[in-house]
Amino acid sequence: MSSLFNAYTALALAIVFEVTASAFLQQSAQFTRPWPTLAMVLFYVASFYALSVAIRVIPLSIAYAIWGGVGIILTATVSFVLFRQILDAAAFVGIALIVSGVVVINLFSETTVR
Repeated sequence: MSSLFNAYTALALAIVFEVTASAFLQQSAQFTRPWPTLAMVLFYVASFYALSVAIRVIPLSIAYAIWGGVGIILTATVSFVLFRQILDAAAFVGIALIVSGVVVINLFSETTVR
């Protein structure tokens, strides 16, 4: 149980690091601003490291589905809050479909944690 908790903690950190890196990607202005670019690289490296820790226990397909689904929601939220980027109805429907897929995978998939 402890290793499963640690794996999901690592996955949560991977998601937070990835969303933070994406915010810095926006601030890097196509890599023309050195400090946001450096922060972006560091957070992406940290994200992939944490994801690699998570997939020691959680199957890659499940971890990646969660990482992608939750990351999309958080990135859309951060984009709205920090950058005032507003999504239209089609974007919300698309995000809802992705989240639905992640929920279906986690509730009904026969894929088990090692």
